[in-house]
Amino acid sequence: MNHDLILHALEQCFALNRGNSKVLVVGLGKTGLSVAYYLRQLGLQFAIVDSRDKPSFNDDLLAEMPDIPVFTGGFDHAAFEVATHIIVSPGVSMDEPMIKQALAQGVRALSDIDLFACSVDVPVVAITGSNGKSTVTTMLGAMAKAEGKCVAVGGNLGTPALDLLDEAVEVYILELSSFQLERTTQLKAVAATVLNVSADHLDRYVDIEAYARQKQKVFTGEGVALINVDDPYVLAMSESGRKTLTFGLNHQADYSVLELPEGDYLAFRGRAILAVSALKVVGAHNQANALAALALGSVIGLSEEAMCTALRHYKGLKHRMQLVADINGVQWVNDSKATNVGACIAALQGFKKSNVVLIAGGDCKGADMQELVPIVTEKVKALLLIGKDGGLIKQVMQDAIAIYDAGSLKKAVKKAVKIAEPGDTVLLSPACASLDQFTNYQERGKVFASQVQALVK
Repeated sequence: MNHDLILHALEQCFALNRGNSKVLVVGLGKTGLSVAYYLRQLGLQFAIVDSRDKPSFNDDLLAEMPDIPVFTGGFDHAAFEVATHIIVSPGVSMDEPMIKQALAQGVRALSDIDLFACSVDVPVVAITGSNGKSTVTTMLGAMAKAEGKCVAVGGNLGTPALDLLDEAVEVYILELSSFQLERTTQLKAVAATVLNVSADHLDRYVDIEAYARQKQKVFTGEGVALINVDDPYVLAMSESGRKTLTFGLNHQADYSVLELPEGDYLAFRGRAILAVSALKVVGAHNQANALAALALGSVIGLSEEAMCTALRHYKGLKHRMQLVADINGVQWVNDSKATNVGACIAALQGFKKSNVVLIAGGDCKGADMQELVPIVTEKVKALLLIGKDGGLIKQVMQDAIAIYDAGSLKKAVKKAVKIAEPGDTVLLSPACASLDQFTNYQERGKVFASQVQALVK
């Protein structure tokens, strides 16, 4: 779309224009930087504010846009006073007092996803959920490429949505977080899904129901809603009269797993599509992810042949059930991306017996660790705890299995070497965020991998 059409859409939706609008971008991370570049392209007036003294992209912005006002070291009251619109980055809570005050005074809020939605005229697929959204997003992207489509993949995963915009793109596939969705009103995807809902980000939401309500906003519009019938929170989001597809492992669904004498198959309404054994990613949760990708791909017209070709070659994401090494019959698996309880549970469900040495802990973000007890008791032979909230996990387990307070990831790996026997799996699946000890979950995964790889040297 050309800039005139985009500006017309922004005027219609948000009364945002070049003449008298002053946009304040709150937060100068990856998303904030992408917003700044895009507002500059559109010729809109804007300034930036960040609570940090030196935001990560401050130097980049100042080098390319030295004339743009940037306020750092706190949320400057004067910057909010002159704003007519605010775009708050996902990492900043909408409950910040200065933001709440601005909204109460009539300042209009929009998001980078709103800007994106007003700028595209080709199909958009939107994917959210507590777990699996990055896997399904990249799976679907691989399917579209196998079909020969010019596809752009990003959003919460990898490239910010606004940086994906390109006239050549035929379909956009966006991973979206609850933080992005809570401040977005204009995205109307042709296909959308909430893959699942489990306790996460309860440091930002009052309860899991409030968190689920933000996830549900992905279904704004009239596109096809893909519903996980195995998840009660998602199932409750079904709307009568809405065009819907369903997927699930344990219930009747449009896309399900079919048990045949020769093995299990991914299936559509009872018709086998692809043998589960053909998948390179393991675990029941990845079968569910593949079913979701197949369903979404069908909505945007991808052939089953192309989708199955992509699934046969899909090897998964780094830090998500990633095999690091097989040492003396012990598999070491990096699932550092399991930053919440639901992700850890999903990982453990892929194991058939009690042969897992689990490394868990970190920042639990207010989640209830009690949910781990049944699956850990069933699947785990020894639990090694790390991070600031490791003690909370120990407290709920009540000595149901062998538990060791390792403290650091390095010490946990050393202890796991002594415990694990041939046939066991040492699994880093923390069920917690990483920010108490690491920059992010990627760094945590890299540290684990480097410690494991050092064992074979």
